[in-house]
Amino acid sequence: MAELPPLREVIARHGLDARKSLGQHFLFDLNLTGRIARAAGDLSVGSVIEIGPGPGGLTRALLDAGARHVIAIERDDRAIAIQNEIAEAFPGRLEIMAADAMAIDAAGLGETPRRIVANLPYNISTALLLGWLKRAEAFERLILMFQKEVVDRLAAPPRSDHYGRLSVITQWLCEVRPLFNVDRRAFTPPPAVTSTVVELVPRSEPLAPARFATLERVTAAAFGQRRKMLRSSLKSLGDAEELLERTGLAPTARAEEIPVEGFCALARALDERQGS
Repeated sequence: MAELPPLREVIARHGLDARKSLGQHFLFDLNLTGRIARAAGDLSVGSVIEIGPGPGGLTRALLDAGARHVIAIERDDRAIAIQNEIAEAFPGRLEIMAADAMAIDAAGLGETPRRIVANLPYNISTALLLGWLKRAEAFERLILMFQKEVVDRLAAPPRSDHYGRLSVITQWLCEVRPLFNVDRRAFTPPPAVTSTVVELVPRSEPLAPARFATLERVTAAAFGQRRKMLRSSLKSLGDAEELLERTGLAPTARAEEIPVEGFCALARALDERQGS
């Protein structure tokens, strides 16, 4: 790693106190940031996109791990000043974008293979993920840190308490592999919960044919009343009994019992009925 001052010194000099409004929790443990960077694989080709780099611990780790091109997206001016210092230490390898990640099409950034590696701001983490999943084919992999309960949902199988809309849509498009937990005490300030790093690898083809928007509608209806039988929870989509008959799913089943492929079948049947 190029010679850079300790993170705590940098933070003090730039007055970078973590802001709750930005969902900021800073990770200082260089062993952990190095572990996250290594989980992303060979970074010597393509581009790495980092969201909300803050004081730059993970940015440094990515560059130290050999990343050819890191694109750091940051909306906090104080953190951008720190990123500029890191860019000087790693000439030509760090690109800084002063922007809101929610307004950026990450699928169009940098060269392929394209990866996202990030300690995500908790308050927008699932919204960011759903946006990226709509263009999942654009990414080689995503190494992301969420609250543990979010990763539990991402990886949950049918018939489990955590299985829901996020499970279905993520597993439809990606292979999900939780990697390791991060104790809350590793952060400043400590969040209220444990965090987990997860690897998402987009599938070469989705698990089953379906339209993203229709699958969102179907899962929203089914899991919006997850304790009810499908013949009741799917009524907002029209004739639920007819829809279930088309797919061969039991009207008395509940959302948590239906595998990803079953929801895809419901989405296709809904589109066929509506002539989409």
